[in-house]
Amino acid sequence: MAELLLRGATVIDGTGADRFRADVLVRDGVIAELGQGLTARQVVAADGLALAPGFIDMHSHSDLRLLVEPGHPSRVTQGVTCEVLGQDGLSYAPVDERTLPVLRRQLAGWNGDPAGFDWSWRTVGQYLDRLDRGIAVNACYLVPHGTLRTLVLGWDRRPPGAAELDRMRELLAQALREGAVGLSSGLSYTPGMYADTDELAALCAVVAEHGGYHSPHQRSYGAGALAGYAEMVEISRRSGCPLHLAHATMNFAVNQGRAGELLDLLDAALAEGVDLTLDSYPYLPGSTTLAALLPSWAAEGGPDATLARLADPAARERIRRELEQTGSDGCHGVVADWHTVQISGTADPALGAAVGRTIAELAAERGQSGTEAFFELLLADALGSTILQHVGHEENVRAIMRHRAHTAGSDGLLVGARPHPRAWGTFPRYLGRYAREEGVLTLEAAVHRMTGRPARRLGLHRRGLVRPGHRADLVLFDPATVADRADYDHPRRPAAGIQHVFVNGTAVLRDTRPTGALPGRALRRGPDGRVR
Repeated sequence: MAELLLRGATVIDGTGADRFRADVLVRDGVIAELGQGLTARQVVAADGLALAPGFIDMHSHSDLRLLVEPGHPSRVTQGVTCEVLGQDGLSYAPVDERTLPVLRRQLAGWNGDPAGFDWSWRTVGQYLDRLDRGIAVNACYLVPHGTLRTLVLGWDRRPPGAAELDRMRELLAQALREGAVGLSSGLSYTPGMYADTDELAALCAVVAEHGGYHSPHQRSYGAGALAGYAEMVEISRRSGCPLHLAHATMNFAVNQGRAGELLDLLDAALAEGVDLTLDSYPYLPGSTTLAALLPSWAAEGGPDATLARLADPAARERIRRELEQTGSDGCHGVVADWHTVQISGTADPALGAAVGRTIAELAAERGQSGTEAFFELLLADALGSTILQHVGHEENVRAIMRHRAHTAGSDGLLVGARPHPRAWGTFPRYLGRYAREEGVLTLEAAVHRMTGRPARRLGLHRRGLVRPGHRADLVLFDPATVADRADYDHPRRPAAGIQHVFVNGTAVLRDTRPTGALPGRALRRGPDGRVR
């Protein structure tokens, strides 16, 4: 039997308990024993290193990148061994011949649209089978509500009829039976934003029946943030569905210093028995597509209809008024501040000079208003541009990461010339900056938020802890040097201090270098509710 000994490690086991020193024996991809003086033919000296469960990225946008580049260096160099795909209500399964081409265009800014790619899957089960052909890390999948809605209603801005809602529930149940771990929703993106509370509660009831959870990108992280969080809690109450709040933030000037109000709301829900967790990234800027800032009515009907409106003077004037005077729902109900909107990538390489510039800077160069420069770039890039939005507050970030329901998620986009550095730096940043350097969290608490706690939310079977009988998804890192090195100028720079990473007992990172091994697989929720 294949054996591997990690000798002399300081074990941080994922429970939040104090660290301890031990040898850890791995046999056939499973942790076989913890003890002292253990032996094996293959030994990794772990003196001075911390051994933790592999980190779990609760909010990932690697849906295509994991297939295009299955070695997945952005994650293995951070110590991530499992990530959750299908986020924000938009992804690529389930689809049909009508919806897939439009989704590819809509999501090109998030994920790219690689030439010659094999798009032969249609169902969630088939997508998970594709992942099983070979990936570096394990992956779970959420059924995207917006993708589901397009199958039944297209991109119409209306509630479903009774028969349409029943069809959505049937498709959702099928996807959950095929192994999805829950439902995601994107309520500031089209077409998800067209759903009302009743529609979401009806779908979440199906998720609850199958043992999954709901992970919403809620309607607003700006002017309507607290109301949006309250709506998500109410959906959980009504449906009995566990709730996991995606990238839980309080952003924009209107929410500076208001994280405590959010945490009070969540504590009240927990006290009454709502099953609730959340994730966040340890950075201030957000990241999305430039087109996401448009009002929801302007995006109705899909990309072609949106581009037609942007070319129509009357529609442009209506959009301008919402962006500059009343606040677009796509911009979270606040008036657009073009100084905070920085271009991170363009679909058309000819527009690459815009990358790194704010909309305000582009406008000043061209003698335009910010809104006119916004319109011009959307049209020129066919909605394919991505942005950083500098709207966060450090005190809010710190308060939220301390919360007892908190987990970690990168929300990292992997395409574009200068994507958000969180795609390469989230997990070492928690360990280095916020635990070792600033003491916002203890090292044990930080590891717990990245391992045992998210594993429990996902229902992972025998994963997420350093414990005999658990799968050997493990990371060895140096507590004295672990740090994020990716920044806004060099967003793909690998982390420091992550030494070795094992997925299902196989090394995917050895001595800080990716091995190219592909031992990961799709983890599916079974009829018993466990994810294996």
